[in-house]
Amino acid sequence: MSSTIPVDVWSDIACPWCYIGKRKFEAGLSESGLADRVTVTYHSFELAPDTPVDFDGTEVDFLVGHKGIARDHVAQMLAHVTAIAADEGLTYDFDALQHTNTVKAHELLHFAKAHGRQLDMVERLFRAYFTEGRHVGRATDLADLAGEIGLARDDALQALTDGTFAGSVAADIAQARAYGISGVPFFVIDGRYGLSGAQAPETFADALRTVAREHADA
Repeated sequence: MSSTIPVDVWSDIACPWCYIGKRKFEAGLSESGLADRVTVTYHSFELAPDTPVDFDGTEVDFLVGHKGIARDHVAQMLAHVTAIAADEGLTYDFDALQHTNTVKAHELLHFAKAHGRQLDMVERLFRAYFTEGRHVGRATDLADLAGEIGLARDDALQALTDGTFAGSVAADIAQARAYGISGVPFFVIDGRYGLSGAQAPETFADALRTVAREHADA
């Protein structure tokens, strides 16, 4: 008898490995043959909650100042992750990227979840941030992105302005802390198995098949 396999993903829109991890997980899900049994839910995690909404500088400037890494090393790191993203069919443009605080983007993801469109919103936010150089920290810009995937822009703006889903974001972050999650992406499969990082697709596929066998034997 088939049963649903929940996958809970802790992620941050400003995390380049999270977008790569999303693609690798999607490939693993397809490889597993279990796509019709898996439900995916994204949860909030802020890598740099102290980041201002309007950061004055480039991504290199932010990482040099926030992480204390040498400027030439940061450039090498960004080139490396850009190449890995390209292998997954993703285009990263760190020169255009507008670094910002992501708490409102997380609130928008909860708004989209309430309207059954969270996965579409996750994808749109990642692409807006890493590929298009869009601002994902301000309520008006985020509402525009919500409208672009067919959600009610005015309703999204109202929810963001009122902080309707701020408590949901805080609850996700508290749960991450309870799980001991210190970095993202972090995948929790069936509430029991944790996978950290942008793992190879076959790793995700193997984990999903293991859970499916356990469900069958239960």
